Amino acid sequence: MPDNALAQAWSGWADARQAWQTWFLRQALPLWRAHGVDLQQGGFHEKLDAQGKPVDEPRRTRVVARQLYVFATAPLLGDAHDAHVLVDHGLRFLRERLLAEDGTFHAAYSLQGARANPRFDLYEQAFGLFALGSVYQFDRSRHADLPALAQRLLERLQTGWGHPTIGFQESQPPTAPLRSNPHMHLLEAALCWQRASGGHDNSWNALVHQLVTLCLTRLVQPDSGLVTELFDLDWRPLPGPDAGLAEPGHQFEWGWLLLNWARQEPGHPLAAQARQAAVRMIEMGEAHGIDASRGVAINAIDTSGHVRDANAKLWPQTERIKAWVAMAQAGASEASQAHALQQATAAIQGLMPYLRHPVAGAWHESLGADGNWQVQDTRASSLYHIVCALEVACGLQPPNTSASLSNGAAASLGASSD
Repeated sequence: MPDNALAQAWSGWADARQAWQTWFLRQALPLWRAHGVDLQQGGFHEKLDAQGKPVDEPRRTRVVARQLYVFATAPLLGDAHDAHVLVDHGLRFLRERLLAEDGTFHAAYSLQGARANPRFDLYEQAFGLFALGSVYQFDRSRHADLPALAQRLLERLQTGWGHPTIGFQESQPPTAPLRSNPHMHLLEAALCWQRASGGHDNSWNALVHQLVTLCLTRLVQPDSGLVTELFDLDWRPLPGPDAGLAEPGHQFEWGWLLLNWARQEPGHPLAAQARQAAVRMIEMGEAHGIDASRGVAINAIDTSGHVRDANAKLWPQTERIKAWVAMAQAGASEASQAHALQQATAAIQGLMPYLRHPVAGAWHESLGADGNWQVQDTRASSLYHIVCALEVACGLQPPNTSASLSNGAAASLGASSD
């Protein structure tokens, strides 16, 4: 039996997670189904303004891909209404407007002039892969051709942009900087496809292992334990004022990915190192990247732990939740589990004020260092962060809880779609 502290931690966690899930199902999902989907011109709107009305901007691959993930995941969180229709709608736009002839994805598509922006961006490729994997897992029989599409993109990336040592270039001919962030999302996509293939596809396994190795050997700075952002063409921290730039949100996100991978492949030679690195970056992110007075994760620090940007965007709050959920799952003792649950609960409590917006289902994108909300449109891209964290949160259940993610989520609100 868990001790009283652990039982209280589970209770506090469940209450916070339930309030968040209720907001998503009753406010966010209805808003973005009604106003975030462009049924006339295709795809999804990039932003909603202060009144909840769509903002007309070019449709980026990353946003179409993220919204595909959102609508493919909504049934797991308790609302399957129109999921197939919305996924088919988004996938059609992704394939017809954003997929290039060589198998890569364009950066964006402009509805004014009906033209694609053919600029190559590794970040867009990562989310294209992630969307294809998410949709395939949503309905394998309906989308049986997506594994081949994803494999074609992977092969194109390897032959056209593979780095001679490890990872990927970001342009041809190669130019600095190389960025850690697109490689993080490539790891997220590779893990998605590794799960989809049941771990039986060696190409995805190899990509996962390569990106984990890249993180542990090149991206993590040994002295601080933090992942930095920008590198030269030999994977050395880029000289200059941004050499030590580290984002707390990315420490949490990398930590979550590494802990998840180590749990899936505990016998891999790098698993123990990955766990150790992940725990260190999560704890460093918590120690130096949280403003206790506001209860939020800030935008940027440096490898010495000094604050570089005290503003606090929404998305790092969601990554903080995911990181501490992973820490709770990895906890070796009741005390460590209780601590991780308390931290995860605090992270949800840090997120919830962002979701109290004049437009029900929208959110504030950024909290200023002065404690005031910064006036911005609501970005569709942030919904991916919210939903991904909520999916992770709903997968964390007390011991001896047998309900599946989908059953538990649906039961919590009676599968409400109002």
